[in-house]
Amino acid sequence: MVEPPFEVVEPATGEAPVVVEVPHAGVRIDPETLGYTVAPAFAIARDADLFVDELFQDAPSVGATLLRAHTSRFVVDLNRGPDDYDAEAVDGGSRSPWPRGVVWRLATDGERVLSQRLPRTELERRLSSFYRPYHATLEALLERKRKRFGYAILLCAHSMPSRTRRGPIEAGARAEMVPGTRGRTTACAAVIDAVDAHARAHGYSVRHDDPYRGGFSTGHYGRPADRWHAIQLEITRRIYMDEVRCRIDPKGFGAVRHFAASLVTRLAHLDLASQPPAAPTPAPGRG
Repeated sequence: MVEPPFEVVEPATGEAPVVVEVPHAGVRIDPETLGYTVAPAFAIARDADLFVDELFQDAPSVGATLLRAHTSRFVVDLNRGPDDYDAEAVDGGSRSPWPRGVVWRLATDGERVLSQRLPRTELERRLSSFYRPYHATLEALLERKRKRFGYAILLCAHSMPSRTRRGPIEAGARAEMVPGTRGRTTACAAVIDAVDAHARAHGYSVRHDDPYRGGFSTGHYGRPADRWHAIQLEITRRIYMDEVRCRIDPKGFGAVRHFAASLVTRLAHLDLASQPPAAPTPAPGRG
């Protein structure tokens, strides 16, 4: 039996206008991709957003729809544009050199992912098999929410490393929670401020758009004027897991899981239907 590349978990009752997506949760590499990859298993795990889907596993119980990927970003990165690849990764690539587009050729620590440049046929297979079905599903979910509630909120859930192979990132260099909204342009102020206030109320440090401003999903689906509000949330890994052993830290995990469920509840109870569908005004600086 072929495992599905992603999974949709719907709320049993009490649907809310919220979709939580976890595009980098997966670690599966399909047989066709194995012929082109030299990435070891530990690199695949290290560059996944491990356990983030489990942090948000209670989202359906509070009315949200959860969309989580099972396929590794080393197969195709679902948080990049479909044409985001360079000539060193795929035949005919035209963008400026970038090793981590929709096809990764280098892991975050600089290790090779690809054994050879991909032919266009292999890229098309990955887009057709994994990328396009995922985004067609995500778009359909958001449109369903908007039709029912008058608006939709997309929470793009990610994690960010607090250490690299060379050791921990300098203390204070990254906040514990990083909301990404591309300068407050992908969601209305009520959504952005709710995430900020909720994180601070739980004792987490917050810094907006630094070091991540929001990837493809945030920019593509974040259309406040069309009543689609998107916000990326990066959670630093050290507060819920052992990054060296790639294991859950039970105490930290429990606290962040509680935060995640209560955050989704807070977003679900926002009343945006009565607000005018105007584009937000970008805030000065990065917050």
